[in-house]
Amino acid sequence: MSASNELERAATAYALDAVRLDKQGQKGRAITLYQKAIESLLQLVQLYPEYGLNKVYVQRAIAYQERIKALQGAVSPMEMNQAANEDAEGGGGATMEGNGSQSKPNEELVVTEKPKVNWGEVVGLETAKKAVKEAIVYPVQRPDLFPLGWPRGILLFGPPGCGKTLLAAAVATEIDANFYSIDAASIMSKWLGEAEQNVAKLFGSARKSATDGRPAIVFVDELDSLMGNHSNEVGGEIRVKNQFLKEMDGIVDKGKALHVYVIGATNKPWDLDWAFIRRFQKRILVPLADNATRLNMLKHYIETLQIASDVDLQELARLSEGFSGSDIRDVCQSAQLSLIGEFFETGQAMNKEAKPRALTMADFRQILEERKPSVSLDMLTSYNRWFDAFKAL
Repeated sequence: MSASNELERAATAYALDAVRLDKQGQKGRAITLYQKAIESLLQLVQLYPEYGLNKVYVQRAIAYQERIKALQGAVSPMEMNQAANEDAEGGGGATMEGNGSQSKPNEELVVTEKPKVNWGEVVGLETAKKAVKEAIVYPVQRPDLFPLGWPRGILLFGPPGCGKTLLAAAVATEIDANFYSIDAASIMSKWLGEAEQNVAKLFGSARKSATDGRPAIVFVDELDSLMGNHSNEVGGEIRVKNQFLKEMDGIVDKGKALHVYVIGATNKPWDLDWAFIRRFQKRILVPLADNATRLNMLKHYIETLQIASDVDLQELARLSEGFSGSDIRDVCQSAQLSLIGEFFETGQAMNKEAKPRALTMADFRQILEERKPSVSLDMLTSYNRWFDAFKAL
């Protein structure tokens, strides 16, 4: 067994036993084991400084330290000495039985409030919307028309801020699906050894939902951080990836017409492990907005703003070439913030009856001069190159 696996197993065991003893009221022994869990976690971080889940491990160590502080105020020096002696004699050693294991409740991984996004809010992206409808919406509405089945894995990739998450939420609303939204931090349990169990429970819940007649969408944001091809993986990440592969294979079993879908979103498709790429039958580029889409976005975002008559949306759409959807929203928001700041600085805001002036073309031009697109030409070239190599619409 590698050093990383040993440290990970040790941290898991110490943490599980610490929680069990904590619940039993054995505070001194719990403190000792929390401390050992922290030591193992920090050693793991130091051993693999580039490991993607180090942030999760550090967060766990901080949480255990906070619990130690809370317990220290309620334990006597005699209890601490007794706990230390028992630990030295082996009485407080960690076990792998996990009697006190408290899995992350599956409900924490589910967005219980239905996404309030409809197709109308997904401005542009007609090619992406068409591909998603063909893969998910139409099979749900008329499964009898698909004798060869339908895709269950849909990969949305492209520059940040272009609508990947919005698209996934909209399709969940369209088919009235249970929406399971996860990322690397949420799927990795607060108890280290249970990450793969969380994956199994997640897909089990999704399959049950589909069996009961309600479609399920498992949305994995920043897919590359969880399913990327990393050079220095440790045991926990490898087990999670293998479990995820197994579950994805399970939802495409022949003869099963369950409406369970996995939608992955990533800004770095080139970092994905090939084993995952081929399991996403649909691989869809979500690109930067074109001129017509930028114009529609501007119309959408200024609906609630007071705009002067000199504002030329056609010109603003031209000036914002290369901007993502989120960039355009930020431009409109920044123009409004600047206007409100000016309104307060003049002292007029103290008069409850006073209203700020309307936004002018000059306000928008100033913001556009101070902002640059968040997506570079080099990034666009990389996306187009990857799309040419792996596209599957």
